[in-house]
Amino acid sequence: MSNLVVMGVSGCGKSSLGRALADALGWPLVEGDDHHPAANQAKMRAGQPLTDADRAGWLATLGAQLAERPQGAVLTCSALKRAYRDQLRAASPGLGFVHLRLSLDEARARVAARPDHLFPASLVDSQFATLEDPSGEPGVVSLDATLPLATLREQVLTWMKESHDVC
Repeated sequence: MSNLVVMGVSGCGKSSLGRALADALGWPLVEGDDHHPAANQAKMRAGQPLTDADRAGWLATLGAQLAERPQGAVLTCSALKRAYRDQLRAASPGLGFVHLRLSLDEARARVAARPDHLFPASLVDSQFATLEDPSGEPGVVSLDATLPLATLREQVLTWMKESHDVC
């Protein structure tokens, strides 16, 4: 596994775990939200869910970011649909995914607690409606997003070691 995506709905802790893993692995962190085009950002700020068409160019950009870092990178990206994950896999063969599972109520509460964030709480329901559970896909580990950050980091690092791919 040369690259890793920390995925899940808004509020699950992608950025926090992504930073912790990047630090532990000595890999760069690529924040997916930083690569949304201005039109996507405006749409989200207005409380409008993104469509597949809105996400297409963004996912291509993220795939290019991964392809440019074959030595290893951690990407934070919702990666809600199998097609999105497959697009990222095509750009970075052997890509691993850490799916942070969270209940709808917990996600709403967490997102509501971040008033200055790009993503408003009103869009949380749309993310759950879009999410295609990645369980059973190759190279995916699903974890309880409510666990402490240190525990999640160690679970991922152990999973990676057991995969004999890294560490």
